Amino acid sequence: MLSRRNFLRAVSVSALAQPKRPNVLFILADDLGFECLSCYGGKSYQTPALDKLAADGVRFRYAFSQPLCTPTRLQLMTGKLNFRNWKAFGIMDPKERTFGHLFKENGYRTAIAGKWQFWSYNPPDFEPEWRGKGQRIEDAGFEEYSVWHAHHTEDKGSRYGDPTYYENGRLYKNQKDRYGDDISADFLLQFIEKHKSEPWFVYYPMALTHVPFTPTPNSTDWNTARLKNDTRYFKDQVEYMDGIIGRMMKRLDDLGLAENTLVFFFGDNGTLNTIKTKLDGRAEEFQGGKGDTTEAGMRVPLIVRWKGQIKPGRVLDDLVDSTDFLPTICEATGVSHKSIGAIDGHSFLPQLRGQKGQPREWIYAWYDPRPGHDKERFTKTDRYVFDRRWKLYEDGRLFDWEADPRETKPVENAAVRQKFQAVLARYKREEVATRSR
Repeated sequence: MLSRRNFLRAVSVSALAQPKRPNVLFILADDLGFECLSCYGGKSYQTPALDKLAADGVRFRYAFSQPLCTPTRLQLMTGKLNFRNWKAFGIMDPKERTFGHLFKENGYRTAIAGKWQFWSYNPPDFEPEWRGKGQRIEDAGFEEYSVWHAHHTEDKGSRYGDPTYYENGRLYKNQKDRYGDDISADFLLQFIEKHKSEPWFVYYPMALTHVPFTPTPNSTDWNTARLKNDTRYFKDQVEYMDGIIGRMMKRLDDLGLAENTLVFFFGDNGTLNTIKTKLDGRAEEFQGGKGDTTEAGMRVPLIVRWKGQIKPGRVLDDLVDSTDFLPTICEATGVSHKSIGAIDGHSFLPQLRGQKGQPREWIYAWYDPRPGHDKERFTKTDRYVFDRRWKLYEDGRLFDWEADPRETKPVENAAVRQKFQAVLARYKREEVATRSR
């Protein structure tokens, strides 16, 4: 029989042998294509903090979102393709389970700050059947929250200068002289410091760099034109976003949390089409394509840092889809996603760790933001499959988008068509089966 002293020693050794569960910080930029970051070859904006994040971690060249924010965010939070749980733009089924629910139920402290926009998106004079429907931030699995656009569309207020936000059950309107993303970042950093000795899962869906393009606190006319909307402020917004991320990474380092925190930086869709960016290796400026199913609407930055766990400074060509994050995070933390039901994402944790893993051969997309206020320009559901070079639409158009990223001229390749048509047919069957339940 063990003596009391030996028993306590054995328990202590066993506890030390148990690896500490990693924290997770997921940062989602709004309307930011890959071309905006210097580490991706962008020449129009200075992004030293994100460049350093890439140097300290892994950068993916072929990461793809959906072309608009809500479709991407729904896939990101659930690991499911949109045809499985889509209701309407700005609406999440109140019964839907997210990564917030998973991590809260598995002993993680959970927080969200930034943009919500999953409840009652439409104004009262447009499709009123979606009024008062969706998933409230209070029910989304986060024990603390500080979000913009939590309520009705017409009540959302400013997201930047003098902002309106909803924090832990209290609505703050027109907060003079404050800046929205500073409030979000400070809220999350305070949460992290408060729970630094516990495992935490923090989701930061930023307001930046979405329209309106307004001055930031670093802009020369912040005090005189705070709510002025002008494309020239997009540069200020990109660089202010970069500064916030740099501040957050420094705080993690100062708190001694960097080696136990898995950090993701991802974009929810491409840059707005009014924005043109100088991009290394391209003669013409790169025009944003938010809302379009081309490269300009879907190809976004993805940087992952996990100090001491993944070899830094690598650039990977693996395909990554927005459904892939939930299974990747679950594998890294040991949290099961079984309770969320069947998911479509593929974990890319092995590739982060320098292993071969099981890289995607292709990505399937089901894209339709309808119904929804201001979404009248979308006239049909788009279904398509693509890899790093080829892209096949359900209507039969095939593009070599390595040579033709704007998809101006269809081409033919019998082997690619046959392969991708099989993928389209498979998901069409799954979609029909899903909708018949």
